[in-house]
Amino acid sequence: MSLVELGRFNRNEANIVIGRLDSEGIDAVAFDGNSSIADGSYLFIPVRVMVDEDDLAAARKIISDAA
Repeated sequence: MSLVELGRFNRNEANIVIGRLDSEGIDAVAFDGNSSIADGSYLFIPVRVMVDEDDLAAARKIISDAA
């Protein structure tokens, strides 16, 4: 299993993307979701949504179809 980056999103979008992928049976995790360099700056740090390399194409299709 090798994780690859699906995309970078704000915190709320990342949670929605992960939930959508989960509903389709694709495991996804958020990296950097709790990063913060100062009070309130966490809103400006993008969250990386990571999926298994084998699921990347399917995950991209799911996200593009939802847009």
